[in-house]
Amino acid sequence: MSWSSPKSTDSHQPFDKPSLLPQVVINTRPVERAAPLTQHLQAAGMSVIDMPMLTLESRATTEQDMGLMRQWFAGDYQALVIVSPTAAASGLAVWQALENERQAQKSERNVSEHKESDLKNVKAPSHLIAVGEATAAVLNDCKLDIASYQVLQPLIANNEGMLAMPEIESLQAGDKLLVWRGLGGRRLLVDTLQARGVHIDSIAWYERIMPAGAMAQYEQWHAQFLTQQSLQQTTSVAQPKPIVIVSSGTAFEHWEAIVKAVAAKVVESKSSMDKPAHPELQLTDFAYVVLGERLANMVARQQLSYRRVEDLAPATILAAIRSPIVDSM
Repeated sequence: MSWSSPKSTDSHQPFDKPSLLPQVVINTRPVERAAPLTQHLQAAGMSVIDMPMLTLESRATTEQDMGLMRQWFAGDYQALVIVSPTAAASGLAVWQALENERQAQKSERNVSEHKESDLKNVKAPSHLIAVGEATAAVLNDCKLDIASYQVLQPLIANNEGMLAMPEIESLQAGDKLLVWRGLGGRRLLVDTLQARGVHIDSIAWYERIMPAGAMAQYEQWHAQFLTQQSLQQTTSVAQPKPIVIVSSGTAFEHWEAIVKAVAAKVVESKSSMDKPAHPELQLTDFAYVVLGERLANMVARQQLSYRRVEDLAPATILAAIRSPIVDSM
């Protein structure tokens, strides 16, 4: 789906006009998810810096988590929503363990001959809803029997898209939904359904934290970028604003904290007689490509230049960067 659909695109202040210099793009996606986008943008002639603002850290599975999984396994939930490939992989491992446990109980007398199940003949206890192609791929690649059920996907891989799905839209008061996710996020789906009387449980298989080297990496890039700007003062070619790709509120919060901290650090290190040719970069010195309504609202509140997209497909991101501005005010 094109990012520029009137229903799915917002803008706030214009991006810089094209320049002879390559467009600088900062990709803040986690390391394990960044490569396809980076390669696509580099192939389009852009200068891409991988600067992850999130790293995914596994969380220990608790007794409460196992209790929820057993309830789902027993058919207590009408639907299961899986929000990321990491959540899918983590949840599938526990599902596999539960299925092995059940198979073992069924064949106690032949336990010495029991072979590990690969889930090929297992029916899903509920609808399986995957958010995004990558998440669906993890579920399909584990050899789930698509003749027994299918992995469902929203037309648009975000909360709004999920709410429009018949399997979600039909949930009523008293129905139950389970969510596999990371710690935090996906609140629109939860809040909307809870207001409808739907009972929602979630298992956070991982949490998103700031990478240990994020501050140092940004500081190094910041110094190099300012040096480059100084050298370009003698030319007539201007450097366009760097574009930052952000896919979650947590990543933006980490980015905001780092940019502000480095800006303050630069100011403190400069005496009144030693002012830099170019002032330290602020949040407003960047343009943003952001995913979904919640994140768009976050950057809009700070009056930052941005483009909103509804999925993270490399072609969608590239189209957003290249497209002329549309004033949403």
